[in-house]
Amino acid sequence: MVTARNLCKNYYDSLGNIVQACVDLSFEAQAGEVFGLLGTNGAGKTTALRMLSTVLRPTSGDAMVAGHSITHAPDRVRASIGFLSSDTGIYGRLTAREMIEYFGRLHGMSDERINDRVEEIADVLEMREFLNRRCDKLSSGQKQRVSIARTIVHDPEVLILDEPTSGLDILSAAQIVRFIRQSRDRGRCVVFSTHIMREAEKLCDRILILHKGTVRLAGTLAEICGRAGTNDLEEIFMEAVGEIQS
Repeated sequence: MVTARNLCKNYYDSLGNIVQACVDLSFEAQAGEVFGLLGTNGAGKTTALRMLSTVLRPTSGDAMVAGHSITHAPDRVRASIGFLSSDTGIYGRLTAREMIEYFGRLHGMSDERINDRVEEIADVLEMREFLNRRCDKLSSGQKQRVSIARTIVHDPEVLILDEPTSGLDILSAAQIVRFIRQSRDRGRCVVFSTHIMREAEKLCDRILILHKGTVRLAGTLAEICGRAGTNDLEEIFMEAVGEIQS
């Protein structure tokens, strides 16, 4: 469902120097799989996901998402994915229901289909109690569920989620984790970023560790632990990014 080949993204800093945010990023993520990008802040996770979602155009390289090129067919990619950004707000004056409906119309869905999806999503994300409440009256966890709801209203094949549990309390985070598992079980491909090792251990079928824009380690959890000789993912991560000596 997602095949990245040598994705690179360069920026210029305030002094005009080239900053390499992602360097030769390559990986594959399959249907019915959760693929995790792990890294510290500034590792390149968000840049990678923004390239896959076509928000950013790569400096070089390409990726196929749901059979479409992010550089040659970005519109088709956007129609096939649900992208949850880490910094996208919601409209406070709209209710949760109105938010989902609005994004359904942006995707060209019929009113009947939108209504059906709102009902389905409200059950999956446990939104019934606040579905008709204004978004500016919702808790952080409820707002995040609204953001996810609008992301999946068109029932996309691929979900790209940038730190979906960041800043949430333990109960809200658990609801999001449960949703990701359900999406995998429905055959969706989920690519998500996190810096929470416990979350990655619980969710990921395969993992890629990024540091300073480069791939430091990749494989299934079992493969990575086998090569490292330990089941402690945090220890493996710290060694991979050079914080401890092997």
